[in-house]
Amino acid sequence: SSPGLLLLTSFLLHMEDSHASPTRLICDNRLIQKYIGEAKDMEKRTGQCQALPTLGCPAVLPLVDFSLQQWKSKSNETKRQEILCDLALLVGAVVEAQGHVTQQCGARQLSQLYQHANFFFLLLQTFSWEAGPQESGCSPRTMEQTHVTSIFLTYRKLMQGKLRFFFHDLAKDWCK
Repeated sequence: SSPGLLLLTSFLLHMEDSHASPTRLICDNRLIQKYIGEAKDMEKRTGQCQALPTLGCPAVLPLVDFSLQQWKSKSNETKRQEILCDLALLVGAVVEAQGHVTQQCGARQLSQLYQHANFFFLLLQTFSWEAGPQESGCSPRTMEQTHVTSIFLTYRKLMQGKLRFFFHDLAKDWCK
């Protein structure tokens, strides 16, 4: 069986697990490490795809680097909103790129990236805290990139950075 199918199956199984319990995703550090590992793998495999086209219409990607100092001063809700904005842009960029990347290798990685990014996007929407004033829309800092690989790089950085720290912060409250 193709590794892609296997990954998809295990991913869907995980999805069911984590749908049943976002708590497990937050409290079991190995799971987020596993997703970070998968992000690195996707990035690496995409880099090995032959003849990936340059995107005619540059992908608009979130700038996901952040200062830990500033991050620590934000509320969980603000962090969640920020990551959701980043993920929304990322998922949009993937969809956009899917329209341009027809060769199988790149297309396969993009569809996997779409599933992963969308999974976290939907997952974060299920968390909600004090129904405070909704942050006004998204205004993340962005950059334009014409290389498909930069979409994967951005996702990996988001996973290793904001998402990992976000789950780490939640774990302090949730996983007594």
